Amino acid sequence: MSTPSAVARLDRVTVSYGTNAALCEVDAVFESGAVGLLGPNGAGKSTMLKALLGLVVPDRGQMRVLDLDVAREPLKIRARLGYMPETDSHIPGMNAVSFVAYCGQLAGLPSTDAMRRAHEVLHYVGLGEARYRNLETYSTGMKQRIKLAQALVHDPDLLFLDEPTNGMDPAGRDHMLALIRDLAERKSVNLILSSHLLPDVEQACDHVVVMDRGTVVANGPIAELKGPSGRLYELRVKGDPETFLRALREAGMECPDSEDDTLRVFVPEPLGPRDLFQLAERQGVQVRHLKPSLSTLEDVFARAVGEE
Repeated sequence: MSTPSAVARLDRVTVSYGTNAALCEVDAVFESGAVGLLGPNGAGKSTMLKALLGLVVPDRGQMRVLDLDVAREPLKIRARLGYMPETDSHIPGMNAVSFVAYCGQLAGLPSTDAMRRAHEVLHYVGLGEARYRNLETYSTGMKQRIKLAQALVHDPDLLFLDEPTNGMDPAGRDHMLALIRDLAERKSVNLILSSHLLPDVEQACDHVVVMDRGTVVANGPIAELKGPSGRLYELRVKGDPETFLRALREAGMECPDSEDDTLRVFVPEPLGPRDLFQLAERQGVQVRHLKPSLSTLEDVFARAVGEE
């Protein structure tokens, strides 16, 4: 079922809550490294993570994590995972180092090793100076980092990060994403980052699984999903934009519908800006503004969910 580089795989998995199918016949492969699990709130991301953890039993389908069958060996899988939940899960009255060490012991570390690792991971996530403070005194951003620390304390083979930048200010968000990128690139930690924020996934991950309404609509390397080689341009025109849009698409260029007067046009090689001007001239349209842009994960998501 699994490929050598895959850390998790779902085959035709359906999970229902009453009459509502949170996951519907889902096929997905999570490669090693940093993989984003992307989709709007309610797309089924958290349900997928809980199913892979063995906490939610699917109606049908098969799943493997770290080459173990989720249905048969969920405890073995959870022993090798680190999980950063979306909601806070702190214990009031404990300071940070005691809490993280306690989580290490729950994961099977001897008490001495758990305390040593707690100090190490708290320094790593930037909480070394605050490690003796009680958790209730922590800011939202600090609580997010303590959740990452407890997920790392037992040196897991795979991390599940559920909305890790929730509630963080811009500086804290950038720090969290830099930590996630460092874990994947410098420390070679496999991780799945679940988020509804496209820039977070694009900044921290190389692969992505895109979900919408309980189904997977795109899966693969972000660079490949962005499309074939070519250039993306932003332009504004004077004239009949609808006629110009039809002409662009007939010429093999991609151009999603726009709510404002700025068009984003993907021009595949070997075409270029000269072809845009010539096409506009033939349609009696005047190009008022043209500048190169970059294809983003937002473009991938729009194509995947049919928002073009």
